[in-house]
Amino acid sequence: MATDREVIVVAGVGELGRYICEELQASSGFEVVVLTRGLAPNPWLESKGIRSFTTDYTPASVLQILNSTHATTLISCILISTPRYITVHTALLTACQQSAACKRLIPSEWIGDLETHPLKPAFYAASREPFRRVLEAQTEVAWTLFCLGWLADYFLPRAKTYMKPVLSMFPLDPDGWAACVRGSGDEGQSWTCGRDVGRAVVELCKADEWEQVTYVAGEWSTFNQAIKVMEKYHNRSMPRTQKPWHDVQRVLDTYKEGDEVTAEHEAAQVEEMSVLGCLACPKEKTLRQRQKYFSSVQFRDLEQLLQCASEMDFV
Repeated sequence: MATDREVIVVAGVGELGRYICEELQASSGFEVVVLTRGLAPNPWLESKGIRSFTTDYTPASVLQILNSTHATTLISCILISTPRYITVHTALLTACQQSAACKRLIPSEWIGDLETHPLKPAFYAASREPFRRVLEAQTEVAWTLFCLGWLADYFLPRAKTYMKPVLSMFPLDPDGWAACVRGSGDEGQSWTCGRDVGRAVVELCKADEWEQVTYVAGEWSTFNQAIKVMEKYHNRSMPRTQKPWHDVQRVLDTYKEGDEVTAEHEAAQVEEMSVLGCLACPKEKTLRQRQKYFSSVQFRDLEQLLQCASEMDFV
């Protein structure tokens, strides 16, 4: 059926991508379609009535989908920690370059302050950073690197969010009601809930021009402050342990450039970012872009998110 709505293609719909798809679907100006590698039916996509297209993520395969759907923007939520990220995203970029209308790309970054810390985490240095140079070297396709700090959903029980817990990296376990604070816990952080990220992506798709790096943040705080908010809201103390910096450093020292990134290394690299404050989006630029792009989005802080979770079955 013909539609006047602009088609946005999302690749790699797992967790955060679901919020982006739902908010695009809820908007009046966009239609969302999804790229998927699997041939098996996806019950979630079917329940939402979202069209999906199977691809092997080669340029020719993606190009055919972009042209057949008349897409204008491609958003990647593909999570790859290895240099294969470069191959896949170069294919997405090539397909956009060759397409009739899809001339905007948001690659899979979804990280913190990448301008101050472009090589953190180390597995981003081996995957995202080389592709950033590829993007900068071309002019056919507009692009932006979208950054959000931590996902605030990790403060919520698993049943309340699409985001799966990352207990090896994130200090708080809301289901187990415990905390393992990395470093001192007073290091600056920022976080944004997944639903607000989706709403911000919708607004960004409406913008005529993009900056090379786009930031959003629901709140700037520390994990020690967040524990106090959780304790006050739920009216119960949270047991906590401390993971000192030298324990994180010990794992990092076992990793050498070119090594396969193990789950332990990946977790330690994110823990390092937390201790160094790399996951705090730069406040001045983030607030400027909030006014420029996202003035209609009500970004929620942790206390507001907890309140929403208490009033809703799912945030």
